Amino acid sequence: YLIQGGRTPNNEISSSLYILSVDSRGCNRKLTLKCKEKELVGEVPSARYGHTLNVVQSRGKTAYVLFGGRSYIPGVERTTENWNSVVDCPPQVFLFELEFGCVSAHSLPELYDGQSFHVSIAREDCIYFIGGHSINSDSRPPRLFKLKVELLQGSPLITCQTFDNGVSISSAMVSRTGPMHKYIILGGYKFDSQKRMECNEVTLDEKGIHIEALEAPAWTPDISHSGTWFGGSAGEGKAFLAVPIEGRVTQSETHCLYRVSFQTQDEAEV
Repeated sequence: YLIQGGRTPNNEISSSLYILSVDSRGCNRKLTLKCKEKELVGEVPSARYGHTLNVVQSRGKTAYVLFGGRSYIPGVERTTENWNSVVDCPPQVFLFELEFGCVSAHSLPELYDGQSFHVSIAREDCIYFIGGHSINSDSRPPRLFKLKVELLQGSPLITCQTFDNGVSISSAMVSRTGPMHKYIILGGYKFDSQKRMECNEVTLDEKGIHIEALEAPAWTPDISHSGTWFGGSAGEGKAFLAVPIEGRVTQSETHCLYRVSFQTQDEAEV
């Protein structure tokens, strides 16, 4: 796993890249988690959070693509009044090469506005970006665009294609549903004060991306009435959702944790 950037509860924003790996060496084959910071050189992205990092594979090579995110306003513009104010990072695409830690930055004419908290899904040499929040307009435009990354000998070739059938969403969760490139998007927000209760199934194939509406689970009252929620994938077709516990002063826990499962067609026929 690669972990890049992020924001701490103390409002510190990181630009570091960490590699999290599993080591099972030894006679007892005990699994050990290892975390190592990777030193980067070149056009290293600034500290940020709310961005995405994806793997692309092209011509037998592997690279990592970072896009989007949010950071503090530039230091020369910071004052006491706006010290913790944030802005969307410029819409550059950063390409990482892990062996030597080289990073290159790329600007594309189709990407003219920053965005954060979007969804990104990759297949081979293509990455699809869905939704996201723009701090400039304080909106979640229904964006959908594809980056194609060709790792040519010498310099990479990155192209962008935009579509008009995106989804208005931010901070959503993605769960893969099997060995093929099928995913479920759930959670997230339509507006700052309105959660997105709908779900979508996304398929990536040779022809592109296909987004279909998917029947949502029967949300519990705690989930439906909560103003916020968050979580992540819990395996194929599953996700964990956490919502704050409200109005229960006798309980020591601060959140309820739910597991959401989506049954595939094959499982339904068994």
